[in-house]
Amino acid sequence: MTLSQAVAIKVRKLLKERNMTEYQLEQSSGIAHSTMSCFLNGRYKSCNLTTIVLIIRVFGMTVGEFFTDELFESEDLIVE
Repeated sequence: MTLSQAVAIKVRKLLKERNMTEYQLEQSSGIAHSTMSCFLNGRYKSCNLTTIVLIIRVFGMTVGEFFTDELFESEDLIVE
């Protein structure tokens, strides 16, 4: 799994836990629909840290809290 895929999975998990839609996340973060769609559907091969931080802020989390997940602990995580 790539880092981008792991981040997308984590964001989708948080959306579900908080009963939020992608649209609500886009509006709250200020991220354009096309960017969010590409990001969550794996069309981007790399993660932009600015985009990740904007998303994390909507969830009221710190960067550390976001990345404290078994998704990011695998030694096989591919960083592109």
